[in-house]
Amino acid sequence: MVNYLFGNYGLVVVVPDSPVLKSVAIDLFKDELLHQRSSGIVGETAQKLVEAGYKAQAHGRDINLFYLKDNGERLRIERDGDSWMVLDSDIRFTEEALLNELASHPERFSPNVILRGLFQEMILPNIIFVGGGGELAYWLELKGIFDHYKVPYPLLVLRNSFLIINRKQVERITKLNFTQQELFLSSLGLKNKWVKANSQHDLSTEQAQLTIKNLFESLADQAAPIDPTLKRHIYALQKQEERNIVELGKKFLRAEKKNYNDAMRQIDKLKQQLFPNNNLQERVDNILPYLACWGPGLIDILYQNSYAFEQQLVAIAEH
Repeated sequence: MVNYLFGNYGLVVVVPDSPVLKSVAIDLFKDELLHQRSSGIVGETAQKLVEAGYKAQAHGRDINLFYLKDNGERLRIERDGDSWMVLDSDIRFTEEALLNELASHPERFSPNVILRGLFQEMILPNIIFVGGGGELAYWLELKGIFDHYKVPYPLLVLRNSFLIINRKQVERITKLNFTQQELFLSSLGLKNKWVKANSQHDLSTEQAQLTIKNLFESLADQAAPIDPTLKRHIYALQKQEERNIVELGKKFLRAEKKNYNDAMRQIDKLKQQLFPNNNLQERVDNILPYLACWGPGLIDILYQNSYAFEQQLVAIAEH
């Protein structure tokens, strides 16, 4: 299926579970099995990222390798004293037996998320790695491992994300008189904007706020020659009244929204379709329904609108 979708673009599929490719990483796998260095290295980098305000994405285990059985099962390897066991099986190795197994059958050892990127760059070195936000977040944690094993670390580039808007959604956006940029507002923001633009009533409280401001400034000028300390009390009253006026304006807006229930429902529906659960489409929706509607040509549309280093969300609208 992947080849059907992307074969015309020069797709190459690499299956790394071969003795030739896995043999490139024998020394890496050996060091991981005997010394378990990767988890500590990633942990140090992750802690620095957390201290800088980022969220850790990948968490290592003591041994970040799986064992591949002939029946296709991929099972974790754990060290137990002077032996190594394959969980959920009766397979157990001494150190000598483990190293013999690695030398004879490197294809039976499979890296997890902590070592996969390193193994990938050992067999297919890249100048640039292009990935999504989640991928790059955990790749940032891997820099220390690359440095330790002296493997070139690629430049990380965030790929484009896409917002696909079908014809009915385009019609609804046009009817509601929103721009594509305004679609990134919250549902509340869109509703407020629509009501303010379409209401037959004056919902603004700006004039009232200006009147309050002028009134209290006049009172402050009046109080100054009597007792200058009264000005602080007057300004506190002014702030309180201004907050009350702002809250009253919000109540005006909420009350007016109830008069436009149909438009409010349309806005909620549109936002849920374009940003499901307040996420990007790609984080929730599968591409298959879009392919069913747009056909295989959708892949070419996405390809033609994928930029190089302009890391933007691209809106694709059906006309």
